[in-house]
Amino acid sequence: MATRSKKKVFSQPVLARSVRAKKKGERLTPVAREPSGVDALHAWFEAKGVRKVKVGAVDIDGVWRGKYISKDKFFSAAKSNLGFCDVVFGWDLADELLDNTKVTGWHTGYPDACAHVDVSSGRIIPWEPDTAAFLLDFVNADGSAYAPSPRQLLQKIGRRARDMGFLPKFGAEYEFFIFKETPQSLKEKGFQDLTPLTPGMFGYSWLRTSMNSGLVHALIDGCNAFGLDIEGFHTETGPGVFEAAIRYDDLEKAADKAALFKTVVKEICAKHGLTACFMAKVNAKLPGCSGHVHQSLWTLKGDRNTFHEAGAPGGMSQTMRHYLGGQVALMPELTALYWPTVNSYKRSVENTWAPTTATWGRENRTTAIRVIGDNPKAMRLEYRQLGADMNAYIGMAASLAAGLWGIENEVEPPPMCSGNGYEATAQPLPRSLKEAVALLSASERARELLGEDFVDHYVRTRQWEVRQYERAVTNWELERYMELI
Repeated sequence: MATRSKKKVFSQPVLARSVRAKKKGERLTPVAREPSGVDALHAWFEAKGVRKVKVGAVDIDGVWRGKYISKDKFFSAAKSNLGFCDVVFGWDLADELLDNTKVTGWHTGYPDACAHVDVSSGRIIPWEPDTAAFLLDFVNADGSAYAPSPRQLLQKIGRRARDMGFLPKFGAEYEFFIFKETPQSLKEKGFQDLTPLTPGMFGYSWLRTSMNSGLVHALIDGCNAFGLDIEGFHTETGPGVFEAAIRYDDLEKAADKAALFKTVVKEICAKHGLTACFMAKVNAKLPGCSGHVHQSLWTLKGDRNTFHEAGAPGGMSQTMRHYLGGQVALMPELTALYWPTVNSYKRSVENTWAPTTATWGRENRTTAIRVIGDNPKAMRLEYRQLGADMNAYIGMAASLAAGLWGIENEVEPPPMCSGNGYEATAQPLPRSLKEAVALLSASERARELLGEDFVDHYVRTRQWEVRQYERAVTNWELERYMELI
């Protein structure tokens, strides 16, 4: 990727860090905080005029779950953790209670989980200037990481990369629709015949962004002020479709930025009476929405991109080839982690900029992975399979884990696709969530790389999602069969 960013995301000092577990099962306990650290945090609150705190974490579906707490409650939690009902791992994105989970349910009584405040994640919410936001990490009673938590999964894979001598640098870019709708109008219209922010197909439009400059600047400025560092923002082809590229960073910060970006866009749009949509496929006649993730591995000091090797074919080092080989090889069986919803698979259609097979190519946007750059600064992979509906923590963790597995096992990638990826002879990707979940459930490698407990819980949540869809009667069925069958 490009040169390392020297900009600090957070404006207050880092007060504590988690001990890095280097052995399987080793506890992740916070380092004891010095009084001066707490004093610094109090001073930061005072300087910023903070009166309230918002804490939260993403669930399996990538939905932010959080709450406001008082300053006193926050400082107590910063010292001794916070109780947070574990139902957030026992229901779906519509708050329907799952009937098949092991980690929580009626059989456990939905107790409080233990949530550790990541004090290094503090941000002032620009549109709520008296409120600070902090991210939570769920932990077990003994201080070990809570297996179903997506952020903890990402941290686990990040530690593995560093134990192998690599510093992962990631960056996400999102496509999304903006509609002139509110939650109330969406329901009143039955989610049909929605009015987009702008009409017609007009990708990279200078005009459309200027016509909506108030919103566009609010989004860019709001994200930047929140520490999300927008590198590019433009219209995509489609009515009311935009794309934003978030500046790359070290893995953990990049995932936080990507996960926060979606809720920031939704919140700012809501303040303008609009709705932002990150579904993978909103309309069958229009392209889907991507959530591409750029990736590279650097030395631990961050001074050299290990993906580049001078004199090697295309500048691709052996490390990069094996990383790529692992990703391509595991892509089908990990697809349920990349495409988490029933709707995700509607995006995977030939000639619509989304992959249908496990392929790679150099500067080839018809393949699942695009190799970019040929110099030490820019050499990277763009993982194009991921869509805008991804859970950023899970998508980044799974793709990194697959790449590291490729390095460990010296997996060579298949031949590069130099033409139309849709016509390539390659492993087909699953065509439905049900098929993808079956592959993930049977994958021993997924359980080895990501952990038995995480994969088991994730599979159960996706099996639930499939069952909800199989019971649903869609508008397509009503329109096709009601009168004529």
